[in-house]
Amino acid sequence: MAGNIYQVIWFVLWAVLWIVYFALDGFDLGAGSLLYFLGRSPEERAKVYSAIGPFWDGNEVWLITAGGATFAAFPKTYAVMFSTLYSALLLLLFTLILRGVAVEYRNKYESPVWRGLWDLVFFLNSLLPGLLLGVAFANMYKGLPIDANGILHGSFFSLLNPYGLLGGALFVFWFAVHGATWMAFRTSGQIAERAENLGKIFWAIAMLLLIVFWIVSAIVTDLWGNYEKYPILFVFPGIALVAGFLIPYFLSKKSYFKAWVCSGLSIIGFGAWGFAGLFPRTLPSSINPEYSLTIYNSSSSPLTLKIMVAVAVIFVPIVLLYTFWAYKLFASEKLNGAGDIEY
Repeated sequence: MAGNIYQVIWFVLWAVLWIVYFALDGFDLGAGSLLYFLGRSPEERAKVYSAIGPFWDGNEVWLITAGGATFAAFPKTYAVMFSTLYSALLLLLFTLILRGVAVEYRNKYESPVWRGLWDLVFFLNSLLPGLLLGVAFANMYKGLPIDANGILHGSFFSLLNPYGLLGGALFVFWFAVHGATWMAFRTSGQIAERAENLGKIFWAIAMLLLIVFWIVSAIVTDLWGNYEKYPILFVFPGIALVAGFLIPYFLSKKSYFKAWVCSGLSIIGFGAWGFAGLFPRTLPSSINPEYSLTIYNSSSSPLTLKIMVAVAVIFVPIVLLYTFWAYKLFASEKLNGAGDIEY
């Protein structure tokens, strides 16, 4: 019984780590995907780098933490996930590496061609992670064709099915909205105005994709099953919808920080919807439900989970406090030109 409690606790913590990653790295990936829409000159594009400069690498730590938690708490899930989704996750890793290189190297050499090259690398590798994450998680929601031994019956291209691509498009556009609200908050003048307008345009597309994704999910997945059993769970899609519909309102009111918070809450609500629908499974099988990995057949020993809970109780609040302090310190003033961080 105690083991079951710790398995549930770690499923919740596992979900929280992924959701926090979506909400944090989502805005800097989104801002990068809007690079050419927001910046019409090298100087304006430099504002995008400056706006995310103090945060992007810290945000990606949550991805590492989520992966580490998967390995420690649910090692069998980790083994199957990182083998069946190997190509997608490897591409994700490469895009994030190239993106980091672009941030660091863009201003190492005073040349329009040099900066233009790294701007292109930064743009493409800010756009692709959202697509890859959306495709990967949509396929997880639908169920992967894995057998009793955790072997994938398919290829990377089989992940590019209509539902997977719909999930990829949803992630790309929601991250773009999140990035637009952040840029509107962090900048001023023409860039902030462009970010506001882009935020409204992409918001309409993202909301449409969200509704369509939920409808299609009711047809091709069983994620809504837990919601029929436990109606209290509808609070998660409710948060996603309410926060989502507040985004254009706050953008119109020039309350850009509130718009950014609402876009983050909408992503959190959507992420929580997915994990709540999956529970207690961690990796469903589309071949046979009995082949699915769950928190019960893929977790570490109860003792391991118990020790890890103690570690998480101590260190997760410290990381959250540090993250809050970093954002409060570096996001307190708009980027107006003088004193901007050079990237």
